[in-house]
Amino acid sequence: MSAKGARWSIGLRFAAADGSALLAARVSFFFGAIFLAYGLILPYFPVWLDSRGLSPIEISTITAAPLFVRMLFTPAAGMLADRLGNYRLVIVVLAWSALALAIVVAFLAGYWPILVIGVAFLLAVGTMLPLTETIAVAAVRTAGLDYGRMRLWGSITFIVANFIGGVLIEALGGGFGIWLIASTVALTVGAAHLLPAPAARPPAATRPRTHCRLSFPARLLRSRLFVVFLVAMGCIHGAHATFYTFGALHWQSQGLAAAWVGTLWAIGVIAEVILFAFSASIVRRFTPVQLMVAGAAASVFRWTVMAFNPPLALLVPLQVLHALTYGAAHLGAILFISRAVPQQGMGNAQAFYAVIANGLVLGLVGLAAGALYTSWGGAVYFISAAVSAVGLGAAVLLLNGWGGGLLLSEACDADVSPTARPAAG
Repeated sequence: MSAKGARWSIGLRFAAADGSALLAARVSFFFGAIFLAYGLILPYFPVWLDSRGLSPIEISTITAAPLFVRMLFTPAAGMLADRLGNYRLVIVVLAWSALALAIVVAFLAGYWPILVIGVAFLLAVGTMLPLTETIAVAAVRTAGLDYGRMRLWGSITFIVANFIGGVLIEALGGGFGIWLIASTVALTVGAAHLLPAPAARPPAATRPRTHCRLSFPARLLRSRLFVVFLVAMGCIHGAHATFYTFGALHWQSQGLAAAWVGTLWAIGVIAEVILFAFSASIVRRFTPVQLMVAGAAASVFRWTVMAFNPPLALLVPLQVLHALTYGAAHLGAILFISRAVPQQGMGNAQAFYAVIANGLVLGLVGLAAGALYTSWGGAVYFISAAVSAVGLGAAVLLLNGWGGGLLLSEACDADVSPTARPAAG
């Protein structure tokens, strides 16, 4: 791609007034705000649903449904953002929508109204993150920023939300949870408006003309190595579903106190924060796919050991492995997209990644674990270990097949060889 083309490509280069420090601060602030909301929604939205009198199956349906609906919604939002060349605009609309839906759902009663509005709320919140990841990837590519240093603020606020939310909800009751969630979504609205604006696009007459027989999403999905990447990351992330759903419950059934359950969760996220803090030196030593392979291998080990109901002395180092099973794998995925996908398709790539890794596979593994947990107990983690093994195999295939260059050409007339080396500079 020519330097001129790179300069205007879908507005992912930012205005000259945005210095690197300011750009990093804006993206970091949004990560902090959105994960503050996630840190309340993930553990405490089900608590609020329970306070409304919903049954366990109704609660699980409301929380699982967005994982499948987003298979259509999130790629559509990514395609819209790519077409507009303005990711901030789409994120702002989603943030305001999420806030309005949170306020509406707070006044609802009954399963069906809460299902409709609650799923729409979770969908709006969940779709903001892959679009923000696209902005972060563009900042890494065009401004040389450190992704890990920006993303770690999300992990920090996630821990803060877990602890403070628990204290407030214990004191004020589960019904207060929705208002606590709404307040953090309001903060996300403000953070969305502070995201960097895209650079002005040149007149249409000055843009390179392309003639594409297939849309960019279709071309991405026809790339064998991109599909292998989706399989690898889908399995690595999806394997966490058993832990997310039954981790705390199973520890409690083993006799661990609530304080230790919270501590173990915090250990995993703190390990992730430390990895992100040193991501710059890590990515100088390891390629993106090597990080994915490390995450997959650690995932096979972690979930296999978990299936044997290990004692507390082993649970602590197993939780430290979260730095690899999630942190390293995600860091590798983000860097892979930044290096393998042209700028014009990064929104689509992030959307597909989110849909498969944090949607479809996560939902399927969670449903399988839910169906078997009563009869299998801790052995249900063998499902996660098996899924991780598939992810490891796919990651090794990607390691052997990708040479570090673009998977597709910008001009969309011909694909780039998947084993192509990065262009100089």
